[in-house]
Amino acid sequence: MKVTIITATYNSADTLTSSLESVLEQDYPNIEHLIIDGGSTDNTLEIIQQYCCADNNIQCYSEPDNGLYDAINKGINLATGDIIGFVHSDDLLAHPEIISDIVAYFEKGNYTGVYGNLLYVDRKDTDKVIRNWTSNIFHCNLLKRGWMPAHPTLFLKKEVYKECGSFDDSFRIAADYDFMLRVLSKNKYKFGFLPKVITKMRMGGKSNKKLKNIVIKSQEDLRAMRANDVKNPLVTLFLKNVSKLKQFI
Repeated sequence: MKVTIITATYNSADTLTSSLESVLEQDYPNIEHLIIDGGSTDNTLEIIQQYCCADNNIQCYSEPDNGLYDAINKGINLATGDIIGFVHSDDLLAHPEIISDIVAYFEKGNYTGVYGNLLYVDRKDTDKVIRNWTSNIFHCNLLKRGWMPAHPTLFLKKEVYKECGSFDDSFRIAADYDFMLRVLSKNKYKFGFLPKVITKMRMGGKSNKKLKNIVIKSQEDLRAMRANDVKNPLVTLFLKNVSKLKQFI
């Protein structure tokens, strides 16, 4: 199966190289890497161009956009892979065999989606773990407790996007949560938990670097829950936030 990896960038020069290298180092032979740039003004595009020249499977598209989710939607529309996943410009794949592991798991379980574990790491030292997001075997009842897989670890067959639509970019921070509620609640899909670390995410992301953004995210989480008919959304929001505390232990 062909795997499309989408990376959205905007003035990402400080962290982009390690993200691109983590994709380039994968031992899986059939990867399409789409880089969707929002019109960077630093040397992001220079870095990307070096990689595009070295590997024909890397393609870059650069133009102004309406933020991260707009860029992701553009990437989804351009994707030609059977499976779609994301490596954001602050993130990196955990090890060179992980895409091979993911594809093998898709095939083994005939899954529609596969997800795994995530490590939050120091921005400069990506071997220094700050938080450990260990996921669970999927059951739809977990959604009522505020559970969700770490979105950067979630790989889905392209058909899911055709059937469920793309990310709602009216959300500033929580469009991934809204999208996952929409998809994970579908009984027709089968999701597999690969018990391995798939992604390392640098601390300081959009949803957790400022108190204001944490408040906005909580408001948007509530909006997503109500839009997707989650019962008792205030309780679910409380459980969702409390469940994150164990990631620091």
